[in-house]
Amino acid sequence: MSRALASPSHAVLRGLLVKARKDAQLTQQQVAAKLGVPQSYVSKYEKGERKLDVIEFLALCDVLGISAAGAIEALRQAIPTKSAPPWP
Repeated sequence: MSRALASPSHAVLRGLLVKARKDAQLTQQQVAAKLGVPQSYVSKYEKGERKLDVIEFLALCDVLGISAAGAIEALRQAIPTKSAPPWP
């Protein structure tokens, strides 16, 4: 696992996504099928072996039935920030 994927922030994101999948009562295989990817794709991002880009994240949120904005807000609240971002 790369250092970036092992960061506490990425661990929080992975935890939120795994929880959302389980809350939706979906298996990794079911999520993969809905995304049109192999099951290993889901396993790898859940274990921190690969990152999701923004487009993949949006598609995943749709499959999980969660709001992307809500997921980002939950992530922001779970990760203490040192300073405010430069945008609103």
